[in-house]
Amino acid sequence: MTYQYILTGAEDGVGVVQLHRPDVLNALSRALMDELVEAMEAFDRDEGVRCILLTGNQRAFAAGADVREFADATVVDMYLAYRFQQWERIRKITTPLVAAVSGYALGGGCELAMLCDIIIASETARFGQPEINLGIMPGAGGTQRLTRAVGKCVAMEMVLTGRLITAREAAAAGLVNRVVPVELYLDEAKSVAREIASKAPVAVRLAKEAVLRAFDTTLEGGLDYERKCFYLLFATEDRREGVRAFLDKRSPKFTGR
Repeated sequence: MTYQYILTGAEDGVGVVQLHRPDVLNALSRALMDELVEAMEAFDRDEGVRCILLTGNQRAFAAGADVREFADATVVDMYLAYRFQQWERIRKITTPLVAAVSGYALGGGCELAMLCDIIIASETARFGQPEINLGIMPGAGGTQRLTRAVGKCVAMEMVLTGRLITAREAAAAGLVNRVVPVELYLDEAKSVAREIASKAPVAVRLAKEAVLRAFDTTLEGGLDYERKCFYLLFATEDRREGVRAFLDKRSPKFTGR
Protein backbone atom coordinates (compact mmCIF):
# COMPACT_ATOMS: atom_id res chain seq x y z
CA MET A 1 0.00 0.00 0.00
CA THR A 2 1.19 3.52 -0.77
CA TYR A 3 1.42 5.99 2.10
CA GLN A 4 2.08 9.73 2.13
CA TYR A 5 3.86 10.19 5.45
CA ILE A 6 5.57 6.85 6.08
CA LEU A 7 7.68 4.38 4.13
CA THR A 8 7.28 0.63 4.59
CA GLY A 9 9.02 -2.56 3.57
CA ALA A 10 9.71 -6.08 4.78
CA GLU A 11 12.65 -8.47 4.66
CA ASP A 12 13.90 -11.45 6.66
CA GLY A 13 10.71 -11.56 8.70
CA VAL A 14 11.04 -7.90 9.74
CA GLY A 15 8.48 -5.27 8.79
CA VAL A 16 10.03 -1.80 8.59
CA VAL A 17 8.10 1.43 9.09
CA GLN A 18 9.92 4.72 8.57
CA LEU A 19 8.37 8.04 9.58
CA HIS A 20 8.72 10.32 6.57
CA ARG A 21 7.99 13.99 7.18
CA PRO A 22 11.62 15.17 7.09
CA ASP A 23 10.71 18.82 6.45
CA VAL A 24 9.13 19.03 9.95
CA LEU A 25 11.39 16.57 11.79
CA ASN A 26 8.77 13.83 11.47
CA ALA A 27 6.21 15.72 13.53
CA LEU A 28 3.40 13.35 14.46
CA SER A 29 0.37 14.72 12.67
CA ARG A 30 -2.99 12.99 12.87
CA ALA A 31 -2.59 11.84 9.26
CA LEU A 32 0.85 10.37 9.93
CA MET A 33 -0.41 8.55 13.02
CA ASP A 34 -3.35 7.13 11.06
CA GLU A 35 -0.95 5.74 8.45
CA LEU A 36 1.43 4.47 11.10
CA VAL A 37 -1.28 2.55 12.94
CA GLU A 38 -2.64 1.11 9.72
CA ALA A 39 0.79 -0.11 8.60
CA MET A 40 1.73 -1.56 11.99
CA GLU A 41 -1.58 -3.40 12.33
CA ALA A 42 -1.15 -4.81 8.83
CA PHE A 43 2.29 -6.13 9.77
CA ASP A 44 0.84 -7.49 13.00
CA ARG A 45 -1.66 -9.55 11.00
CA ASP A 46 1.00 -10.82 8.57
CA GLU A 47 2.31 -14.23 9.65
CA GLY A 48 5.44 -13.62 7.61
CA VAL A 49 6.35 -10.62 9.79
CA ARG A 50 7.76 -11.66 13.16
CA CYS A 51 9.19 -8.32 14.31
CA ILE A 52 8.42 -4.69 13.43
CA LEU A 53 11.14 -2.03 13.19
CA LEU A 54 10.12 1.62 13.62
CA THR A 55 12.51 4.42 12.67
CA GLY A 56 12.80 7.98 11.41
CA ASN A 57 15.96 9.46 9.93
CA GLN A 58 19.36 10.48 11.27
CA ARG A 59 18.20 14.00 12.16
CA ALA A 60 15.00 13.04 13.95
CA PHE A 61 13.06 9.99 15.03
CA ALA A 62 10.14 12.32 15.73
CA ALA A 63 10.35 15.80 17.23
CA GLY A 64 6.90 15.58 18.81
CA ALA A 65 3.29 16.28 17.94
CA ASP A 66 2.38 18.63 15.12
CA VAL A 67 1.62 21.65 17.32
CA ARG A 68 -0.17 23.46 14.51
CA GLU A 69 -2.98 20.91 14.70
CA PHE A 70 -4.00 21.88 18.23
CA ALA A 71 -2.74 25.46 18.55
CA ASP A 72 -6.31 26.81 18.86
CA ALA A 73 -8.04 23.66 20.06
CA THR A 74 -10.56 23.61 22.90
CA VAL A 75 -11.07 20.88 25.46
CA VAL A 76 -14.00 19.57 23.42
CA ASP A 77 -11.92 19.65 20.22
CA MET A 78 -9.22 17.54 21.83
CA TYR A 79 -11.70 15.12 23.35
CA LEU A 80 -13.61 14.58 20.10
CA ALA A 81 -10.43 14.16 18.04
CA TYR A 82 -9.86 10.68 19.54
CA ARG A 83 -6.17 11.52 19.31
CA PHE A 84 -5.07 8.90 21.83
CA GLN A 85 -6.99 5.98 20.38
CA GLN A 86 -4.19 5.65 17.85
CA TRP A 87 -1.69 5.16 20.65
CA GLU A 88 -3.84 2.53 22.31
CA ARG A 89 -4.00 0.59 19.04
CA ILE A 90 -0.19 0.59 18.84
CA ARG A 91 -0.01 -0.57 22.46
CA LYS A 92 -2.09 -3.61 21.51
CA ILE A 93 0.29 -4.72 18.74
CA THR A 94 1.41 -8.23 19.72
CA THR A 95 4.39 -8.45 17.35
CA PRO A 96 7.62 -7.27 19.05
CA LEU A 97 8.49 -3.66 18.24
CA VAL A 98 12.07 -2.39 17.89
CA ALA A 99 12.72 1.36 17.65
CA ALA A 100 15.80 2.71 15.86
CA VAL A 101 16.25 6.24 17.19
CA SER A 102 18.59 8.94 15.94
CA GLY A 103 18.41 12.65 16.56
CA TYR A 104 15.36 14.08 18.28
CA ALA A 105 12.84 11.87 20.06
CA LEU A 106 10.84 14.54 21.85
CA GLY A 107 7.34 14.71 23.31
CA GLY A 108 5.21 12.35 21.28
CA GLY A 109 8.38 11.07 19.62
CA CYS A 110 9.76 9.95 22.96
CA GLU A 111 6.38 8.47 23.87
CA LEU A 112 6.25 6.61 20.56
CA ALA A 113 9.71 5.14 21.14
CA MET A 114 8.64 4.05 24.62
CA LEU A 115 5.70 2.15 23.13
CA CYS A 116 8.29 -0.10 21.49
CA ASP A 117 9.77 -3.09 23.28
CA ILE A 118 13.42 -2.39 22.51
CA ILE A 119 15.14 0.91 21.68
CA ILE A 120 18.42 1.11 19.81
CA ALA A 121 19.79 4.66 19.84
CA SER A 122 22.48 6.45 17.88
CA GLU A 123 25.01 8.57 19.74
CA THR A 124 23.21 11.65 18.45
CA ALA A 125 19.82 10.71 19.91
CA ARG A 126 18.18 13.13 22.32
CA PHE A 127 15.15 12.15 24.40
CA GLY A 128 12.79 14.51 26.17
CA GLN A 129 9.28 15.49 27.22
CA PRO A 130 9.40 19.26 26.66
CA GLU A 131 5.62 19.80 26.63
CA ILE A 132 5.90 21.90 29.80
CA ASN A 133 7.48 24.64 27.65
CA LEU A 134 4.17 24.94 25.77
CA GLY A 135 2.13 25.19 28.94
CA ILE A 136 0.92 21.59 28.67
CA MET A 137 2.19 18.16 29.75
CA PRO A 138 2.71 14.73 28.19
CA GLY A 139 -0.55 13.07 27.18
CA ALA A 140 0.43 9.89 25.32
CA GLY A 141 2.07 8.05 28.19
CA GLY A 142 5.06 10.26 28.92
CA THR A 143 4.44 10.61 32.64
CA GLN A 144 3.73 6.90 33.07
CA ARG A 145 6.09 4.97 30.77
CA LEU A 146 9.00 7.34 31.36
CA THR A 147 8.65 6.99 35.13
CA ARG A 148 8.53 3.20 34.84
CA ALA A 149 11.64 3.25 32.66
CA VAL A 150 13.91 5.74 34.43
CA GLY A 151 12.42 6.20 37.90
CA LYS A 152 10.70 9.08 39.64
CA CYS A 153 13.63 11.49 39.99
CA VAL A 154 14.79 11.49 36.38
CA ALA A 155 11.23 11.50 35.06
CA MET A 156 10.24 14.41 37.28
CA GLU A 157 13.17 16.50 36.08
CA MET A 158 12.50 15.74 32.42
CA VAL A 159 8.77 16.37 32.65
CA LEU A 160 8.86 19.44 34.92
CA THR A 161 11.82 21.23 33.31
CA GLY A 162 11.65 19.91 29.76
CA ARG A 163 15.34 18.96 29.89
CA LEU A 164 16.56 16.70 27.12
CA ILE A 165 18.86 13.79 27.90
CA THR A 166 21.54 12.30 25.70
CA ALA A 167 21.55 8.77 24.39
CA ARG A 168 24.22 7.81 26.94
CA GLU A 169 22.14 9.27 29.78
CA ALA A 170 19.09 7.42 28.47
CA ALA A 171 21.01 4.15 28.42
CA ALA A 172 22.34 4.68 31.94
CA ALA A 173 18.82 5.41 33.17
CA GLY A 174 17.36 2.31 31.51
CA LEU A 175 15.37 4.05 28.78
CA VAL A 176 17.26 2.53 25.84
CA ASN A 177 18.91 -0.83 25.32
CA ARG A 178 22.13 0.23 23.65
CA VAL A 179 23.88 3.19 22.01
CA VAL A 180 25.88 2.84 18.79
CA PRO A 181 27.54 5.24 16.33
CA VAL A 182 25.09 7.10 14.14
CA GLU A 183 26.24 5.34 11.00
CA LEU A 184 25.45 1.96 12.59
CA TYR A 185 22.25 2.51 14.55
CA LEU A 186 19.84 1.34 11.86
CA ASP A 187 21.90 -1.74 10.99
CA GLU A 188 22.14 -2.60 14.69
CA ALA A 189 18.39 -2.26 15.14
CA LYS A 190 17.76 -4.42 12.08
CA SER A 191 20.13 -7.04 13.45
CA VAL A 192 18.22 -7.15 16.73
CA ALA A 193 14.90 -7.31 14.86
CA ARG A 194 16.13 -10.18 12.68
CA GLU A 195 17.31 -12.07 15.74
CA ILE A 196 13.87 -11.76 17.33
CA ALA A 197 12.24 -12.74 14.04
CA SER A 198 14.29 -15.95 14.00
CA LYS A 199 12.74 -17.20 17.25
CA ALA A 200 9.51 -19.15 17.70
CA PRO A 201 6.77 -16.57 16.95
CA VAL A 202 4.16 -17.79 19.44
CA ALA A 203 6.73 -18.01 22.24
CA VAL A 204 7.97 -14.51 21.42
CA ARG A 205 4.49 -12.99 21.51
CA LEU A 206 3.54 -14.69 24.76
CA ALA A 207 6.87 -13.71 26.33
CA LYS A 208 6.26 -10.08 25.32
CA GLU A 209 2.79 -10.22 26.89
CA ALA A 210 4.19 -11.68 30.09
CA VAL A 211 6.88 -9.02 30.45
CA LEU A 212 4.36 -6.22 29.88
CA ARG A 213 1.98 -7.81 32.39
CA ALA A 214 4.59 -7.13 35.08
CA PHE A 215 3.67 -3.42 34.91
CA ASP A 216 -0.06 -4.03 35.29
CA THR A 217 -0.38 -6.53 38.12
CA THR A 218 1.06 -7.84 41.35
CA LEU A 219 4.02 -10.21 41.48
CA GLU A 220 1.69 -13.07 42.30
CA GLY A 221 -0.62 -12.21 39.40
CA GLY A 222 2.31 -11.84 37.03
CA LEU A 223 3.82 -15.17 38.04
CA ASP A 224 0.47 -16.88 37.53
CA TYR A 225 0.17 -15.36 34.04
CA GLU A 226 3.75 -16.35 33.19
CA ARG A 227 3.16 -19.98 34.17
CA LYS A 228 -0.01 -20.21 32.11
CA CYS A 229 1.84 -18.89 29.07
CA PHE A 230 4.66 -21.33 29.76
CA TYR A 231 2.28 -24.28 29.90
CA LEU A 232 0.44 -23.11 26.78
CA LEU A 233 3.62 -23.26 24.70
CA PHE A 234 3.81 -27.02 25.25
CA ALA A 235 0.91 -27.32 22.81
CA THR A 236 2.94 -25.77 19.96
CA GLU A 237 4.86 -27.51 17.20
CA ASP A 238 7.64 -24.97 17.63
CA ARG A 239 8.24 -26.13 21.20
CA ARG A 240 8.73 -29.69 19.97
CA GLU A 241 10.97 -28.47 17.14
CA GLY A 242 13.04 -26.29 19.47
CA VAL A 243 13.67 -29.06 21.98
CA ARG A 244 14.39 -31.64 19.28
CA ALA A 245 16.81 -29.28 17.50
CA PHE A 246 18.63 -28.66 20.78
CA LEU A 247 18.99 -32.40 21.40
CA ASP A 248 20.06 -32.98 17.80
CA LYS A 249 22.58 -30.12 18.02
CA ARG A 250 21.16 -28.26 15.01
CA SER A 251 19.42 -24.95 14.37
CA PRO A 252 15.62 -25.07 14.83
CA LYS A 253 13.20 -24.33 11.99
CA PHE A 254 10.29 -22.51 13.57
CA THR A 255 7.00 -22.25 11.67
CA GLY A 256 4.81 -20.29 14.06
CA ARG A 257 2.64 -23.30 14.81
